[in-house]
Amino acid sequence: MEISAAGRLKVRITAADVGKRVSVRRLNEEAPGSEKFTDTVGVLTSWDEDAGVLLITRRDGERVRVAEASLVAGKVVPAAPARRRGPAASYEELARVSARSWQPVESERLGEWELRAASGFTRRANSVLPVGDPGLPLDEALTVVRRWYGERGLPAYVQTATGAEGTQELLCAQLEARGWTREVTAELWVGGLAPVADLGTDTAEVVLSREADEAWLSRYQRKGVSDVALAVLGSGPSVWFATVPGGEGEAPAAIGRCVVDGRWAGFGAVEVDPGRRRQGLATAVMAALAGRALEEGASAAWLQVEADNSGARALYAAMGFGAHHSYHHYRSA
Repeated sequence: MEISAAGRLKVRITAADVGKRVSVRRLNEEAPGSEKFTDTVGVLTSWDEDAGVLLITRRDGERVRVAEASLVAGKVVPAAPARRRGPAASYEELARVSARSWQPVESERLGEWELRAASGFTRRANSVLPVGDPGLPLDEALTVVRRWYGERGLPAYVQTATGAEGTQELLCAQLEARGWTREVTAELWVGGLAPVADLGTDTAEVVLSREADEAWLSRYQRKGVSDVALAVLGSGPSVWFATVPGGEGEAPAAIGRCVVDGRWAGFGAVEVDPGRRRQGLATAVMAALAGRALEEGASAAWLQVEADNSGARALYAAMGFGAHHSYHHYRSA
């Protein structure tokens, strides 16, 4: 909160601060008997002076409606927290690294936006990555996006992010104002790579391969994988697949995928036979992949995890990973 020299709370933000990260304190009139004040930190995405309403987008993408009349304090704060868990990285760096790890079969530039398509296999490979300026007014750019995906028989999606410096809180608000619907929210976590590899006390049974063979695919959650899906799975600068064999004639006990790209190693598709969970197999898979990534010169790691996957979140937190930013997929109205 902001306090003046006289000790009074001050509101030091205005509509001119839209797009900046702010911290506000407001009267909590909606919950009698609870705390008198409520604090909100996030990006100021709009300020309707006629209606007297502010919208603030929190780190996880949640939008909070604040009545101007309820404000008791407010100030602009640094664009991102001074300290984050894990290796230092910008949003743009991670957005591009994660995009290279899961490449579409077709893409086209729209200014600095990238339109991506892969016959509908996953939203990530069939959505716009809007890192930068599309080179057109937003409404015109979205018209191009809808047409491009419509020509391919696909719904139009835009992948956005919130919660870090350079993310797209304003774009999220603009899409929602135009009727686009957020369908998926997840988080990108980062951590050191060596600590993951150091967990590899039981990696002898993990088999590493450059290709996803039939056994690996039999454990993969997406069934009926097409040639397009195989192309996406195999895309990236240096791709590795890990398998822990199951019993004779059975699907693998566990699998995983890792893409090495410079200093980064990105983990995904870590899946374990439900009957063999809590045996350390996911840890063994990630440790084996991390060891190989270290050999190729990587030092940092990233992965994506959904907000409601409590088991995975606990596992990754124990490995030293922490959230860097949230990302979302918006579907055209």
